[in-house]
Amino acid sequence: MASTKLTGESLALELAPITGHLFKDHQRLQRALTHGSARTQNAGEDYERFEFLGDRVLGLVVADMLFQAYPAAPEGELSVRLNALVNADTLASIAEEIGLPSLIRAGAEIRTTAGRKRVNFRADALEALIAALYLDGGMETARAFIHRYWRPRGEAVDVMRRDAKTELEEWAHRQVQATPTYSVDRREGPDHDPVFTVRVNVGSLEACVGSGRSKREAEQTAAEMFLLREGIWMPPETVL
Repeated sequence: MASTKLTGESLALELAPITGHLFKDHQRLQRALTHGSARTQNAGEDYERFEFLGDRVLGLVVADMLFQAYPAAPEGELSVRLNALVNADTLASIAEEIGLPSLIRAGAEIRTTAGRKRVNFRADALEALIAALYLDGGMETARAFIHRYWRPRGEAVDVMRRDAKTELEEWAHRQVQATPTYSVDRREGPDHDPVFTVRVNVGSLEACVGSGRSKREAEQTAAEMFLLREGIWMPPETVL
């Protein structure tokens, strides 16, 4: 496993085969891989701003990739595919695949976190890396990196699986003559990196909960948990 102490040229060399790009601005790269818990000097020296930019670059590139790859797909299908590719779970999985967590400078309390906070930590860092790629090498550099890791996942997304909230609403109307209702159980974390926990109720059936970086994502997760529990959807590993 790579050392968390890599800086400057060593960090750039470590990332070159992973990203396909040799970073020129080593100071900016190091900042893009520094969590707020590891700041030792002035505020603003972590990856928070990079995360904001990387999220937008990722969304644009993936949307364009899907638009080009599926010319006959309606907007609804493209949205389902997009949401599946840019959510925190997918980003965290890719971050783990490329060994990014071991390169992030962060405090011990962040490194040992678990659950949704652990997922979000990895997802945020990957967005920050995308921003650094964009700033250092331009859009084509960022695009090449995103296509390298997101395209295989884009091709594997289950096209038959619809938006979870829509699926649940239609099922609930047919089976129990009820409309799903969503409520926020709690909101945790700082303003720039919140975690929402949402509960979905359908008639007298037992509620399900889900978490996400936005209320919309948490609602989708709660609806998906409900669909999986009731056997309406199969777990991802069983979908062919």
